[in-house]
Amino acid sequence: MESDIFLWILLTDDQPIVVLATSSRSVSSLRDYGPNVAVLLRPDASIAVVQTSNGFLVTYSITVDPTNRVYQHIREGEAQQKATGANRLILEQERAGLREVNIKFRMVIRIDAGIAAVLALDNEVIVATKKPAAVQCIMWSPDSAGRQTSTELISRMAWIQKGSKIHAMVYDRAMSLAVWVTSDGRAYAVQRRSEPSKDPDEVRRLFRGYGFHNPENSSLEATHAAINARFSLLAIGCMRGEIHIYTARDYAGSIPLSHKLVPPASLSTTGQITCLSYSPDGYGLVAGYEHGWAIWSVYGKPGASSFNADTNASRTNDERWLLSVENMSWVNAGSELLLTSANDSRLWVVEMAKSAVTSCFSSANINRTLLLTSSNLMIYRGFDLPSTATVSADASLWQQVAVPIPYITKQRPIRSAVTSHDGRYIAVAGKRGLAHYSVGSGRWKTFDDSEVENAFVVRGGMCWYQHVLIAAVESDESYELRLYSRELALNTESLLHTQKLPSAAVVISLTGQDSLLVYTYENVLYHYIVNASDTAVTLIQVGQLALNGIVRAPARVRAVTWILPDFQLRDGDPPQDVAHASVLFLVDAKLVLLQSSVNEASHKYDMRVIAKNVEYFDLMRDQGTLVDSPSQSLPESPSGDQSPITGLHADRGLRDSLWFFDGESVRCWTDVEDLLESASSENDRDMPTPVSIATDFYPTSIMLSRGIILGLDSELIQRRDVRFAMFRHTIRTQLFLPHILRKCLSDLDPAATSVLALRYQDLPYFSHALELLLHMVLDDEVDATFNAEDSLMPSVVSFLSSFPDYLDIVVQCTRKTEVRSWRTLFAYLPSPQQLFEESLEKNLLKTAGGYLLVLHTFQELETSSEQCIRLLQKAKEAGDWDLCKELGRFLMALDASGDILHEALNRMSINGAGEVNNSPSDGSLLVATPRPSKGRKQNWLNGYSPGSPRRASSEACLSPNGTAGSEDYFSSRSG
Repeated sequence: MESDIFLWILLTDDQPIVVLATSSRSVSSLRDYGPNVAVLLRPDASIAVVQTSNGFLVTYSITVDPTNRVYQHIREGEAQQKATGANRLILEQERAGLREVNIKFRMVIRIDAGIAAVLALDNEVIVATKKPAAVQCIMWSPDSAGRQTSTELISRMAWIQKGSKIHAMVYDRAMSLAVWVTSDGRAYAVQRRSEPSKDPDEVRRLFRGYGFHNPENSSLEATHAAINARFSLLAIGCMRGEIHIYTARDYAGSIPLSHKLVPPASLSTTGQITCLSYSPDGYGLVAGYEHGWAIWSVYGKPGASSFNADTNASRTNDERWLLSVENMSWVNAGSELLLTSANDSRLWVVEMAKSAVTSCFSSANINRTLLLTSSNLMIYRGFDLPSTATVSADASLWQQVAVPIPYITKQRPIRSAVTSHDGRYIAVAGKRGLAHYSVGSGRWKTFDDSEVENAFVVRGGMCWYQHVLIAAVESDESYELRLYSRELALNTESLLHTQKLPSAAVVISLTGQDSLLVYTYENVLYHYIVNASDTAVTLIQVGQLALNGIVRAPARVRAVTWILPDFQLRDGDPPQDVAHASVLFLVDAKLVLLQSSVNEASHKYDMRVIAKNVEYFDLMRDQGTLVDSPSQSLPESPSGDQSPITGLHADRGLRDSLWFFDGESVRCWTDVEDLLESASSENDRDMPTPVSIATDFYPTSIMLSRGIILGLDSELIQRRDVRFAMFRHTIRTQLFLPHILRKCLSDLDPAATSVLALRYQDLPYFSHALELLLHMVLDDEVDATFNAEDSLMPSVVSFLSSFPDYLDIVVQCTRKTEVRSWRTLFAYLPSPQQLFEESLEKNLLKTAGGYLLVLHTFQELETSSEQCIRLLQKAKEAGDWDLCKELGRFLMALDASGDILHEALNRMSINGAGEVNNSPSDGSLLVATPRPSKGRKQNWLNGYSPGSPRRASSEACLSPNGTAGSEDYFSSRSG
């Protein structure tokens, strides 16, 4: 109620969230100033500002008293309780309570011109007024000259459209940038001038800005805005529910459109946008609508949404968070989302599970899907199972691991996590210290001494080298690389090695066999070698690379790795790696290639942006050792049965590939050496086009040995026997092998295609991959108009004919495509009659049955149906009675009188009553199919009636043995 409005201060130092202080306004205050409209906090949380409906700003000071405690819980009979471990810590926390927080009234600021929007900044409050349309800057305290306020009229801002008024404002402290949304639906990027202009005509100019969103019609008018400092993005919510994302390249007005986000449902279903907010790590954008909410990844891959909910069930259970969102806020380092709904006084907390890549960019985190929640780790164990089990969505494949209570209680929130390449170890880091976990033993190790734990903070990332954890830390204003062994306790004495750094690390990366790259804020890339022996593990610096003038903002670098040429990998001296390496940087969302160019006069580097909108990338060289020795090749094929091909250049397969995800598709350069050669300034060549693989889920890992892309999808669960809804994530997979094979064939490289296929031919779904390859090419060429010599189909058919499942692959393709595509397909194949004969010769009876249908469709089936009778005879001899039944029905479809069927039965010595004249030795009988009555629905051969049109279903299934089955590994959700 209006008379009951008061200010709550919620702190998340401990769980559950509790109210530490309140301030209730009096009845006279509500009458004079109006009820509360919004509350803002100064960035340091020392002052709260309440905006009222009558145009006042009520300010409060917030202070923390470290001596007084609240919520101290003393249990009766506690002295007699014997508590150990985590329980003892909980009791101690309850006895200690929480620090007392006091809220005191400060002052009331009257805004006579009316309040349109307010921002609370470090040094001032910025207020956009209504009449007149202006912007007022009110300092928290007067300056040296005694001035506290300054004002600039909107009409005097030449860069704003005349007659506009400010509708909304958002500000990002990291970018020092604000976005203003005006009443005419335009959006402007605005900065506060730090000093008055020297031009006398611009003495009172307080702001400078640039318009970047100019709507073409009323449906595209801006209503809300959000800023993503991590990726330098500006999001604008439009009137009709669309979201336009812009890239802020600089502060001089270069803000082009990046991409657009389409609402998950129609406007009548979603309603208009009510709020926008990027997650603290910048990897996710959530939009609140009048009737729900939706989440996208930073570059547009749809995620969870409430618009799949059953609205009747949501209303019955009074779950307003699924029906409408009025406002939202991220808490707990992005692990939880607070939601409020219209006409609802409750706060809804939605727990989020985010990829460990968002907090610690590591090749191991990409290789193995690791999710992080507010207090748990979720480990996907499908990587260690056989190929057929990897694609299962069984919940048992997820292992949930709770972070130790003593650590999570003191160091919440968990800010980063990293796994090892083999998945055996995991490390986490919170506000201070770190802890690590063994998946095999299920044991955590934490610091016994809290002072040692609180003495440092992980800054710059972590990575595992076998059982040794390498962490970049800040301690006592110094910066170090620390090495901890999983086998030893966590304390000062067990520290394996400490390497001092001249400045804080931005990111660290383990590459190759034993190389550690450390990129620091002083814009220098350091190269260390991990020197491991039986007695010690140390770091030895062997090189460094200054990048001044090349990388303008070190803080914008998200990841770094490098590519060494073959001769340097094989015979090179490690100190010379820096001189020969090609460095890959991920700067914001740009994948930047830095190539070394050495000549007699100088040593320079050429920089080139090779990909944009990159959410993450994966260089397969970093996923494991490329070569164990100069004479050994890459790891064996997935089957493990193929003899290794010796030599560094031989049979690399995809171990030299570079993958990245741009928010729409997974893209891959199959040969990074070819990429480097094309990107070199010495060659006048175009960059090779990466293979594009679209997915309808969010991809998290490239499972190279399995030939699949693994990802996650969210699913909303509402049950009648439970009065609440919940989201769960499911594993999704998609084959990338058909796309890569097609690329090799289109490049006219049959040798590479064959070598790649040999690596995957023993996978149980390899035939399915070949069938998808044929489908892809056929679908693209069936309606295409080009010269016959440009067709890829002859290469595909020639390639498929080298595999024993060739006949099955072709007939399965016909089963799942429209009849009009068959002419295109068989234009490059032997005649259906020839394929039928070949299938009979190889005793592939069901396959031959598929070609019978093709023969009939092409009207090549003889009147006497000689082929069908021959196949029926073969099926009878093989004892395949199911096939005999289907063939009988097929003959009945050809001749409703049944004469052909009777002729076939007579020739096979089977009488019309279904009795076999010469019974099989096992006593089994073949029962002839009775003549069907008119109008009865028929189940023809392979599920189709002769001459009927057939179309492939998106959910078509194929089992590993090449026959129709009930499980589809890739085209639909697993499980």
